[in-house]
Amino acid sequence: MAEKIYKRYRPENRITLINGDCFNLIKKIKSDTVDLVVTSPPYCMGKSYENPKDDINTFITQHKELIPEVYRVLKDGGSMCWQIGYHVKDSVTTPLDYIIYDIINNQLSKSIKDNLIFRNRIIWTFGHGLNRTQSFSGRHEVILWFTKGEKYYFDLDSIRVPQKYPGKRHYKGDNKGKLSGNPLGKNPSDVWDIPNVKANHIEKTEHPCQFPVAIPQRLIKALTPGGGVVFDPFTGSGTSGVASILEKRMFIGSELSSEYYLVAIERMKDALTGGIQYREDKPVIEPDLNSAVAKLPEEFFLTRNSSIANSGVATSI
Repeated sequence: MAEKIYKRYRPENRITLINGDCFNLIKKIKSDTVDLVVTSPPYCMGKSYENPKDDINTFITQHKELIPEVYRVLKDGGSMCWQIGYHVKDSVTTPLDYIIYDIINNQLSKSIKDNLIFRNRIIWTFGHGLNRTQSFSGRHEVILWFTKGEKYYFDLDSIRVPQKYPGKRHYKGDNKGKLSGNPLGKNPSDVWDIPNVKANHIEKTEHPCQFPVAIPQRLIKALTPGGGVVFDPFTGSGTSGVASILEKRMFIGSELSSEYYLVAIERMKDALTGGIQYREDKPVIEPDLNSAVAKLPEEFFLTRNSSIANSGVATSI
């Protein structure tokens, strides 16, 4: 029999997802009880699931209230991970990671500033999205990682990725001739190439701003011990809940939208029964250059050569 997803929070619940405001939920969570708070908050840009009156000032006000509560519920050595992008309004673009960093370091108490320690600014890059004509097309968002205190949990071996050259050996010194890499793989670095969830993605739901399971899954594996507690205040389509279930962690979440709450519940139920569809955290496949869609069409060939004719440089198919 599958585990139950509780709709009211109690500390002993293994999995809780409430349909309600995260501010009401977090006040019920005891201090120093959560291993990881991971989320992607609303950007306050008038999306279908947001209050149309919200703006960048709303984002700032909400986080000045939320982050102290996040800090309170985190265990010593626990982690806070915020996956965020850009706020765009009336042609003004604001990097939200800058806003979060500034709030923590300049607008909250000294105890939080001194003890919520910045560890990494991870770049999540993806290959697909809207194509711009007046600026460079956006192909990344950011994950800010902070820890509560100097000592923290970090399991690198659980998230190592394949080396590009696993057979590389030391060429000098005492280790000359020995394999230079770790047999489990390499550190994934602070640039993560993980496909975003678009129309044909196996994880796609009705939610318009859904992030892939691989992102919270990687963070959960690296930053929480087995059986640890994960909290997502803005659960959305349930991605962090799914990742927590897959990695056998306890989960606490809240989602304000009734529509997306039901989506999240169904996905988490599928995860509990083994029926969830998700893309495994593995390297992005390089295209087969001999396939039809990877070859340069003749129309593109002619256009490119025409556009650079004056430069004296020709393109070949």
